[in-house]
Amino acid sequence: MSKTENLRIRRTRSLVAPAVLHEELPLSDSASLLVSQSREAIVAAIHGNDPRLVVVVGPCSIHDLDAAREYAVRLRGLAERTRDKLLIVMRVYFEKPRTTVGWKGYINDPLMDGSYRVNEGLKRARQLLSELTDLGLPTATEFLDTTFGQYYSDFISWGAIGARTTESQIHRQLASGLSMPVGFKNATDGSVGTALDGIIAAGHSHLFPSLTLEGAPALLETTGNADCHLVLRGGKQPNYDRESVAAAIREMDRREVTTGLMIDCSHANSEKQHENQLRIARLVAEQRRDNRRILGLMIESHLVAGRQNEPATWGQSITDACIGWEDTESLLLELAEYPL
Repeated sequence: MSKTENLRIRRTRSLVAPAVLHEELPLSDSASLLVSQSREAIVAAIHGNDPRLVVVVGPCSIHDLDAAREYAVRLRGLAERTRDKLLIVMRVYFEKPRTTVGWKGYINDPLMDGSYRVNEGLKRARQLLSELTDLGLPTATEFLDTTFGQYYSDFISWGAIGARTTESQIHRQLASGLSMPVGFKNATDGSVGTALDGIIAAGHSHLFPSLTLEGAPALLETTGNADCHLVLRGGKQPNYDRESVAAAIREMDRREVTTGLMIDCSHANSEKQHENQLRIARLVAEQRRDNRRILGLMIESHLVAGRQNEPATWGQSITDACIGWEDTESLLLELAEYPL
């Protein structure tokens, strides 16, 4: 008999149910309170009701849990010192979108050897998030796979939809049901219209297929997410300057998107030069003196500056280049000196 399905599937592997990891690694009462309070504070900033600057800062991607823990301990102390002026959220990205092929991130391949031990990656990711929130540090991540969020989104205070997926209908539907505020990045060409379409779509109710916590296929009906906002990350050219920000706000107003916006100091805005993030952050902080629609910044930072192709240097990124800890500390202390 002829066969017509799964002709290009080499192997099928079972995934653990999200509920199993929730039971093994539960959200503690203190972590639950932290996540709820930090989400509320970020939402207030998005809607102009908290004057503090939201700073999403941390490694481009997580590949070494011990280095991430060390970074988190340092960032937690800095967050405490600047809490009256800054809302610091640690960037804890476990998935990496690829233009063609490459390492897809910690969840997909935690050993970085092509073994794709996804169950192990999911468990370790949830364990790290548990430790960071118990430490008292809010976390942020990008939602790339539309089912993985069921395994750890209860720990996340701020989420992102990336430039490559901001046009995706399923990601807009996903954002409409996420329990935290979500930033939509402008498209890779720099246009903001696609992201604004996503924000508007995510504000409405949707019905889409996904997994329950028990791992069963189901249709999820969402209420819509009123806390989505724009993230400017550059495109064919940077868009953090006053003229670009003003143009984005005019388009937001025309489309009746009334939230604030965030500026990503890395990616196309930095023109792939990680040191440029320092200058961009200062320029944006200056803009914010007379433009309160700017609600926050994104900064790629790690213990050691730069990037490497293989994980030979502890605390250095293996994906996008990051600024080092010394520059991170001095920059955040400087940002905390700006008036509210």
